[in-house]
Amino acid sequence: MSNPAIVGFSGNLTRPSKTRAFVDLIVQDIANRHGLSSRTYDIDDVGPSLGAAKWARDLDARAQAILSDVLAADVLVVGSPTYKGSYTGLFKHFFDLIDPTALKGKPVLLTATGGGERHALIVEHQLRPLFGFFEAFTLPTAIYATDKDFSEGVLRSEPILKRAAQAVSEAGLLLSGKRGIRLAAE
Repeated sequence: MSNPAIVGFSGNLTRPSKTRAFVDLIVQDIANRHGLSSRTYDIDDVGPSLGAAKWARDLDARAQAILSDVLAADVLVVGSPTYKGSYTGLFKHFFDLIDPTALKGKPVLLTATGGGERHALIVEHQLRPLFGFFEAFTLPTAIYATDKDFSEGVLRSEPILKRAAQAVSEAGLLLSGKRGIRLAAE
């Protein structure tokens, strides 16, 4: 992957997935606005070695390549469907395999989807603490979308699209700052 790169990772367990489509929409928006490379993955891409892995070294080659892309990303966009008030277990397990210092300072844009409004705080009560543990830099604007915000698997809600645009702008500011730092150092 060429740098800088945007990587999306979704905790969905099935396809097609609104969560993956949501994460990918944001990844593509950031990449297109800033001329960056991008990739989006989900649990299905990681494959069956994830469930049996106790350590990152236990992952098969494809899963290790995805993990490497996540770690190398300049901006990470993560999302999970909400199950009983939290992210999916395999989503958490994927991140459990990562060294606690590997995401330090990495910009992370948080997203989640769920059946209704009662799960809206997943981004603040579940995802933000998870990435806080890693000392990642979670962007201020997190985005939660419900089933009613989608039509035929595509995000259609204007308020959610506006919130996503705000988060994309925040990611752009970080990327611009990183470019400025790189240019000043050269």
